[in-house]
Amino acid sequence: MSIPPSDRRPLLSRAAHDRAGIRRRDTDWLASVWESAQVLVVDPEYTVPIVETADGPRLQWRPTSTVDSANGHVFLGAQDATAYAVVRGPSDLHADQWLGLREVGADLPEMEAGLLVEAIALAHWHDRHIFCGRCGGETAIEQAGWVRRCPDGHEQFPRTDPAVIMLVHDGDDRCVLGRQSVWPPGRFSILAGFVEPGESAEAAVVREVMEEVGIAVTDVRYTGSQPWPFPGSLMLGFTARVSGDQTLHIDNDEIAEAYWLTKSEVAEQPEFRRLPPPLSIAHRIITDWLDGVLP
Repeated sequence: MSIPPSDRRPLLSRAAHDRAGIRRRDTDWLASVWESAQVLVVDPEYTVPIVETADGPRLQWRPTSTVDSANGHVFLGAQDATAYAVVRGPSDLHADQWLGLREVGADLPEMEAGLLVEAIALAHWHDRHIFCGRCGGETAIEQAGWVRRCPDGHEQFPRTDPAVIMLVHDGDDRCVLGRQSVWPPGRFSILAGFVEPGESAEAAVVREVMEEVGIAVTDVRYTGSQPWPFPGSLMLGFTARVSGDQTLHIDNDEIAEAYWLTKSEVAEQPEFRRLPPPLSIAHRIITDWLDGVLP
């Protein structure tokens, strides 16, 4: 396995800050850096304040003295002696606009993109773990926002759900693109699905392809990964080559339509068959395949 060069990493996989995980238990250090920290506000709809600059949109970081941290904050990390944190709050603070990760993530520099992905993922996690899954007791924030503990002492830590996303090809000039039944007409992408308990990522690729389009695949190859905090997934990218009968048998519960398409047909992107947006790892995998970077 090799790490893709920076210009071919999925956009949400960019990150340039130090998460400084070893500091999350260091209450004295956290207190000392809090006064000079830069803070991002995330509202209940998971949008953030954006300011327009000559270099494009940027996150609006605020000094700690101007934000309400009474309900706690989450330490995101540090870079160049500056600490970064996130708090929850309403979207009534002055900003040029409030946007979500999908709308602005592709336009941010890599450090801000990495911080925003982390902030949104943790905001979702906190919202889904207010109560303990074992005893039902209300949980409280500890360790700079990276642990929630209930009155009985049960600890919860942020977790992500692994999912596989795979470009199925014929070893030559064709790949499979499909449209999920919940997507609007015209939106197509490669196949994807969640890894099940006790299952490897490679086995999930084989199973999901068979379940969704009814073909067997082999030569499963890892291509890279991307966090997808909607609400908390890690997308593991793969390619896989069809083995045997290439006839597609579509699972109509999840897949509305799917086709074998040539590289030229994929690259055309007509209105009735649009590719996923650049923010997604699917876009990166497809364009890498078109460019001959992937098998």
